[in-house]
Amino acid sequence: MQQQPAVDYSRKWYVMAAVAMGIFLATIDGSIVNVALPTLVREFNTEFPVVQWVVLGYLLTVTTLMLSVGRLGDMIGKKRPYAAGFVIFTLGSVLCGLAPSVYWLIAFRVLQGIGSAMMMALGMAIVTEAFPPSQRGKALGFLGTMVSVGIVLGPVLGGLIIGSLSWRWIFFVNLPIGIVGTWMVIRFVPTLRPAGGQRFDLLGAAALFFGLGSLLLALTLGQGRGFTDPVVLALFAASLVFLVLFITIERRIKDPMIDLGLFQNRLFNINLITGFCIFVSMAGTIILMPFYLENVLGYDPRSVGFLLAIVPITLGISAPLSGALSDRVGTRPITVAGLFIILVGFLALSTLSADTTALGFVLRFLPIGIGIGIFQSPNNSAVMGSVPRSRLGIASGLLSVTRTLGQSTGIAVLGAIWASRVLARAGQDLAGGATAADASAQVAGLNDTFAVTVVLISFALLLAIWGLLQERRAQRLAEQAPPA
Repeated sequence: MQQQPAVDYSRKWYVMAAVAMGIFLATIDGSIVNVALPTLVREFNTEFPVVQWVVLGYLLTVTTLMLSVGRLGDMIGKKRPYAAGFVIFTLGSVLCGLAPSVYWLIAFRVLQGIGSAMMMALGMAIVTEAFPPSQRGKALGFLGTMVSVGIVLGPVLGGLIIGSLSWRWIFFVNLPIGIVGTWMVIRFVPTLRPAGGQRFDLLGAAALFFGLGSLLLALTLGQGRGFTDPVVLALFAASLVFLVLFITIERRIKDPMIDLGLFQNRLFNINLITGFCIFVSMAGTIILMPFYLENVLGYDPRSVGFLLAIVPITLGISAPLSGALSDRVGTRPITVAGLFIILVGFLALSTLSADTTALGFVLRFLPIGIGIGIFQSPNNSAVMGSVPRSRLGIASGLLSVTRTLGQSTGIAVLGAIWASRVLARAGQDLAGGATAADASAQVAGLNDTFAVTVVLISFALLLAIWGLLQERRAQRLAEQAPPA
């Protein structure tokens, strides 16, 4: 068997800086255009369902490619694909800023998504290899915080850039960071050659790609066509067929993309599901807030950016504290507390009105930022701690897919719910879609949408409480068992 070269742990923080830069860029670009969507509707003279694909095209590409890229990195090494991802992402950013039409912008966002998938799939694995085992939890927790901050900080920076320059600069600003990040990867990330003899699961990768792609297309097209449309139903059916085929292939192949044995751990599944619920709720909320703040309350993009800053600020404060506290009392009590605070925040958001003040908006949004910060880091630690060390790369890949799939689903489903409820409240079909409705209809539709998120977070909270009780029960049985 080929022997792995010794890793120089003295460079671990340089590796962390390079990887964190790439993951932060890839994550933030998944959400930075959210605040620009109203501007893009006006600039390109189009409608909300078309402009939504500027976000969805990126997230769909990332979600469908990430596990395949992660598996490829395990086979040929992670440094070269990660560096190539940085280059592709940076090139795509420049092309997005130069896009002459909304359809070209969507195409260049797909190119960005390819580069993003290469970075996000391999980043946690590179850091895992660069840090000694005694510090891996701390390192992966830091990356998890960077991901969460990137997701919620995107709209804030987007609002500031659009208010000061133009929407094109939300892409141009990636150029200097991309150049520096690529150099850091080439300079500091070690080249580790994995053992040979592994085969890429091409059939499994294809089945997963078409399964996830069909699912996300069905969710997205269902907004305009309706979820009973024959094309949408056919896409749902195709998604089910391909995902069942993927599971069948993974059970029979020698070198599967995903070790299905991981899902026999119920607590591992609980953490993935609750994380998915949080990203569905948060992504749908972030994409709708700019329309509420601009169209209903009348704020300019710069003010919108400042108002949405409450989430990254509170998240940045609470995340390190929750991580330290979870080391003392365990991860699951902290994740339950975080979910409860998030639930309080969404209950508060369901009371937004056309007369809500800036202070009222901040106070309603405050618990969500605090709750996500408390929940996210311990939840990531629980996922990584639920698998053997030899499966850390797979677990980190599943975490990334859960996150991006949650974002894509949240944008598609909650966006569809909001648009349908706004039109229902308006009592008529509007030529410009839901964004052309009057303020009262938009607010009523928003409140209906938040009622759905309250149900979703309540489900996640009950699931987490059940997981906590199961863990406590297992601990009591272990204590009562006679010594070997």
